[in-house]
Amino acid sequence: MAKPDFFPKLIAEKATVLESAGIESAKAEMEWILCFVLEVDRLNLYLHGAELLNDAALARVEKIVTRRATRYPLQYILEESWFYGRKFLVSPAVMVPTPETEGLCEAALGFVRSHEIRAPRILDVGTGSGVIAVTMASELDRVDVVAVDKSTEALDVAMKNASDLEVSRKIDFRPSDFFAALEPDERFDLVLSNPPYIRDVDYADLPPEVKADPRLAMTSGKDGLDAVRVILRDAPKFLAGGGRIMFEIGMGQSEEIAALTADDARYRSFSCLKDLNDIDRIVILSCRE
Repeated sequence: MAKPDFFPKLIAEKATVLESAGIESAKAEMEWILCFVLEVDRLNLYLHGAELLNDAALARVEKIVTRRATRYPLQYILEESWFYGRKFLVSPAVMVPTPETEGLCEAALGFVRSHEIRAPRILDVGTGSGVIAVTMASELDRVDVVAVDKSTEALDVAMKNASDLEVSRKIDFRPSDFFAALEPDERFDLVLSNPPYIRDVDYADLPPEVKADPRLAMTSGKDGLDAVRVILRDAPKFLAGGGRIMFEIGMGQSEEIAALTADDARYRSFSCLKDLNDIDRIVILSCRE
C-alpha cells in the first residue's frame, strides 16, 4: 500500500509527463487512468486510491502513461469511452465519440419527445461504435433503430456495445454503404448521422489523436461534403411524413449545406444548432410531404 502523500504526488508527476507531450487535460486523464487501473470511480479514487495502489497497479499505470505520451488516444489504450453517461467499447476500427455527437443525440431525443412519437423508427447512417443507435435505444422505451455501416469491423464493435448495454433487441445492425441495405419502402421518423466531414487537404494538420481515428470515418473529399451530399440526395426517400434528418457538420460548412438544400425542392426547412463553442454543428432538415 502506498503512503497517502504518495498518491497526489503520483498524479502530479505523471500529469507533468502528459503535459510535456502536449496533452492539455493531463490531470483529468491521470484520474481516468487510475480509476481504470484501480477499478474505482473518481470519488473512491481519492478516498481509497492510496490503499489500492501496489506494484502491479503502478506498473500498469506506467505502461499506460508511456503509451499515452506518444499521443495515441487514451480511449483506444483503455478500450473504453464515455458517451451520454454510458461506457462504450472503442477500438481503432471506430472513431472515438465526441461531445458534439452528444448534441446530435440530444436534438434527436428532443424531437421525439416534443412531438410525442410513441414508437419512433430511427436510422443511424454510419453507426461506427454505435453510440448514436445505442443511446437512442437506451433513452427511449419503445423504439426501432436500424444502424448501418460500411465497415464490418465497426459493426462488430457496435453490436458488442448494444449487447453490453442490453439494447440489442431494439437495433437492427446492417452492413451497408450509406442507404444501400434499406428496402425501398422503409420509412423513418429520424435519419441521423455523424458523417465524415473533414476536407482531404486538412488531414495532414490534424492532431495525432484525431489521426488515430479511421480515416474513412473522417475525411470526405475536396470540400469535406461528399458524404453529406449522399445523405442530402438519398435520405428524403426514407423519411416518414413529419420526420427529420439530422447530422453533424464541421466548422464553416453550414452555409454551403444550406445552399445545397435550397436547390433541392424536396426540402422544406433548414436549421442549425450550435455546439458549446458557438459553432454551427447540427443540421436539422424537414421535407415536403
